Amino acid sequence: MTQPTLINSVVRALTLLDAVGACGTPVPAKRLAHLTGLPLGTTYHLLRTLVHEGYLERTGEGYVLGDHLDALAATPRPAPSPHRTRRVLRQLHDDLGAAAYLAVLDDGEIHVVDIVDSPAAPRTDLWVGVHEAAHATAVGKAVLAALPEADRRDYLHAHPLLDLTPHTVTDRRALRELTAGGELVLDREEYALGTVCAAMPLPTGAVTGAVAVSVPAARARAVLGRPDALRRAARLLALAGTT
Repeated sequence: MTQPTLINSVVRALTLLDAVGACGTPVPAKRLAHLTGLPLGTTYHLLRTLVHEGYLERTGEGYVLGDHLDALAATPRPAPSPHRTRRVLRQLHDDLGAAAYLAVLDDGEIHVVDIVDSPAAPRTDLWVGVHEAAHATAVGKAVLAALPEADRRDYLHAHPLLDLTPHTVTDRRALRELTAGGELVLDREEYALGTVCAAMPLPTGAVTGAVAVSVPAARARAVLGRPDALRRAARLLALAGTT
C-alpha cells in the first residue's frame, strides 16, 4: 500500500507535543531530544516555534503544554465522523499489522463502534460484549482510564467483573489503580487466551473513548514497542469530528 506523503517538520513537532504531554511534568529540552530521538538543534528550533504559537510554555524546569492546547480541548466537538474514524483505524491497522478498534462510552456503557481487520490480522472473537467485559479488555480499561476517579469507581461497582481467563483481574481496587496508572493500557490474555491488546484513551474531548489493537501473544513485543502509532491514532480520532 502506498504510504502518505508526510511533512517531517510537522511530524517532529507533534512528536514533541506528545512527549511533553506524556511526561506530565516540565521536561528540559535535552531530555525531550533524548526521548524523541531528534537532534538537539532541531529540538530547540521546534520548541521555540511551539512556544511562540502557544502550544508549549517554557518554565524554569522545562517545557509544559501551553494554553492554546487547553483552548482546543475545551472546544465542543461533535461525534467522530464514521468515514474519518475508519480511515484512522485503517492506517493504524496497516502500520502495526494488527486489528484496530474504536470504543466509546455511551449512556454509561462502553461499546466497540468500529473495527478494521484483515485475513492477515483478524479481530478478536468478541464472545463477551465489551459492555460486559470492559475490565478484561485493553480498550475498555482505556475508556475507564479517561474517566474521573469517581466515575471510574461507580462504573466498576455497577458492573459484574466476569472471570474470563486465568489472567483476568477482577479486584475492583486493583482495576482502579491499573486504569489510573498510565497512558498505554494493556490486556495480557485477560479477555482471550493467546491474544494481547494495547489501547490508549482519546485525548480529552466531547467523546470519551479509546483506540486499541489486538495481536497474537507471540507478536506482543513488536506491537507494544510502538506506542507512538496508538498515540497518533488517538489524537486523530479525537479530532475526527471537528472538520
